[in-house]
Amino acid sequence: MPEHTLPKSKSAEHVEEFHYDLPEDLIAQQPPAERGASRMLVMDRASGASRDDLFSHIGEQLRPGDLLVLNDSRVIPARLFGHRTLIRDHEKPTGRIEVMLVESIGDNRWRALVRPGRKVAIGERLVFPALDGAVALEAEVIERGPFGERLLEFAPVRDSTDDFFAVLDRIGHIPLPPYIHREDAHTDRERYQTVFADERGSVAAPTAGLHFTPALLEQLSSKGIEIARVTLHVGLGTFAPLRVERVDEVRLHRERYTIGRVAADAINNARREGRRIVAVGTTVVRTLEAAALAAGNNPIQPHSAATDIFISPGFDFRIIGALLTNFHLPQSSLLMLVSAFAGPQRTGLDRILHAYRHAVQSRYSFFSYGDCMFIA
Repeated sequence: MPEHTLPKSKSAEHVEEFHYDLPEDLIAQQPPAERGASRMLVMDRASGASRDDLFSHIGEQLRPGDLLVLNDSRVIPARLFGHRTLIRDHEKPTGRIEVMLVESIGDNRWRALVRPGRKVAIGERLVFPALDGAVALEAEVIERGPFGERLLEFAPVRDSTDDFFAVLDRIGHIPLPPYIHREDAHTDRERYQTVFADERGSVAAPTAGLHFTPALLEQLSSKGIEIARVTLHVGLGTFAPLRVERVDEVRLHRERYTIGRVAADAINNARREGRRIVAVGTTVVRTLEAAALAAGNNPIQPHSAATDIFISPGFDFRIIGALLTNFHLPQSSLLMLVSAFAGPQRTGLDRILHAYRHAVQSRYSFFSYGDCMFIA
């Protein structure tokens, strides 16, 4: 295929500069028929040139000695349907409610998005029934926040032989993104989850990892590619649109991450030995670059923390040498991150917008269940 090049221009300052036009029919509504059967746009960071390829050829983009870093966070069935009850009469339902659990903050408390949320007051009880109509979960509204946010405190599960997550698995729904215009199906329980998902806590999948199969990971490992896992639980920031006009005004929600001893040692060894670190997804980029900033000039230590790191053009990457990522929404913080990685200042944005226009013209599939991009 011919390579695609582009001119240079000045630095981007406004969120609207990260816009591109996307036909609705290019937004993937279903996963590919087979996991990993996706197209892949490959970009050279040195020149900005890009070419069409297939994800099944990812092994040709990786080389022995590379450290491939995965996010092993597991998506929980965080979407719940129930009803409100009157504060003065806890047995009388007042209307249906949809709740999206966003982040556990301990002590049976969860930050959540509530719809319709305008009238849901502090002190109200929300009830979530099982299929037989019996109350499976119930929660009290503890705090109100902007844009439908609430802090909920869940009552202990009534069946002492059960736990909260077991009940959630039975009555909850997979939280498909709002641009997927259908209800979740049984197949989403498997396909909106990476094959290496382990630590539950995300309300959206780390989508770049959805392309991998166990056989492919084994194949890469046998080729001499080292594989490490970190955990970042994808939270509220995934669903919250940017509500500012300038890039320097963007503020993201904090998300929890963990880097264990094995991963920290692998990362430090790769850096010391000059081996390339390849991030599978923007969540891995944010985890490792946040950890590097916190460590300064010291090696990364095993730790758990929360980060609100915002990466935009001009960011100085300390760890990541290559990135596998899906295509991202217009005017989103993730599109800004990818633009920052693609090249310095405005050059990276121009390269990404040029590549995205090519992807649109070539009818790539976009977003969570869509095709991917490899930048190195």
